[in-house]
Amino acid sequence: MNTNDYSYNLPQDRIALYPLSQRDLSKLLVYKEKQISHSTFQFLAEHLPENAFLFFNNTRVIPARLHFKKESGAVIEIFLLNPTRPSVLLAETMGAKRQCTWQCTIGNLRKWPAGISLEKKVGETTIVASLVDRKQGLVEFRWTDDSSFAGIIHEAGETPLPPYIRRQAEASDSERYQTVYSRLDGAVAAPTAGLHFTPAVFEKLKKKNIGHDFLTLHVSAGTFQPIKAQNPDEHIMHEEQVIVSRTNVENLLTPGRLFTAVGTTSMRTLESLYWYGAKLLRDAESEFRIGQRDAYTFTNPPSPEKAIRAVLEHMNKNQLETLVGETAIFIKPGYSFKVCRALITNFHQPASTLILLVAAFVGEDWKKIYEEALRNDYRFLSYGDSSLLIP
Repeated sequence: MNTNDYSYNLPQDRIALYPLSQRDLSKLLVYKEKQISHSTFQFLAEHLPENAFLFFNNTRVIPARLHFKKESGAVIEIFLLNPTRPSVLLAETMGAKRQCTWQCTIGNLRKWPAGISLEKKVGETTIVASLVDRKQGLVEFRWTDDSSFAGIIHEAGETPLPPYIRRQAEASDSERYQTVYSRLDGAVAAPTAGLHFTPAVFEKLKKKNIGHDFLTLHVSAGTFQPIKAQNPDEHIMHEEQVIVSRTNVENLLTPGRLFTAVGTTSMRTLESLYWYGAKLLRDAESEFRIGQRDAYTFTNPPSPEKAIRAVLEHMNKNQLETLVGETAIFIKPGYSFKVCRALITNFHQPASTLILLVAAFVGEDWKKIYEEALRNDYRFLSYGDSSLLIP
């Protein structure tokens, strides 16, 4: 493969800088049986078959961008990536009191000398940031009251808008860059396919007896990392934390459903769960950790039903109600989908891992879909319009 084969010309003025005032009035491109039609998101239910079953990612975006001002006036930006202490589990570190450590990207790092702590006052609370490991970007945070770290950053942090939205975050983004069903703090980027859903859309799905469920993938900043290599196989995928419930697994074992991923993050979670089941069938002690090449190393992979049932049996044996794992799965052309049969997704950056995922799902028609969207004035990327793909 050549990365350039998955690029296209995206004019800057087609990138949505702001969301629409009403979520479900975004455009909806429908690709079904190789035919394209146009609608608006409020009519999504009309375009889904009655046996569709939707999986949503209920991660919640945290205010991951923190600014500290030195006495000299220099501003150091600390962008939270992954927690390391007291736990690598996001839920535990978000609930930490008094102290925690994160791997971060640091803006203006050269102006942060070794041994110097940064302070930020938020109300009556003082937050102190200390650089633990410059090379790895490890930063220890301490604060002076019993608030959880989640409470601290919600007061001190900013919404981490994607780099291609070339403006400062505004107060409205704290609500609008979240899905209406977001629940678990931990993402540094929104699962943007879900931004179009409203209570009215959910009500229409319910009237058509289209079921749904919620799983979790905490989206990392790596989702915006471009493919710099000419050969996509040389790209290093980011690892993201996933949380899957027993109900998720049981729903996947219900026959006759068209499993529909709301967003590429839900798709990556569902497909990763299949490969975890495949690993369990080879080794019952396998950990829930899917590498970017794992899906391409199996000979004679099991049926989806057999793999997912292996996950349920593992949960029963170990009396687990939830599974917490890590995935760096790289879905690209040549990938064989095991679980997902339909995808709701926005329009993605040229030559990105997400474009490769779409191309893997719909084949060469991805070009036709994107050309049609550009011709019909669709808005692109995180705050842009949506598509329903049923190849």
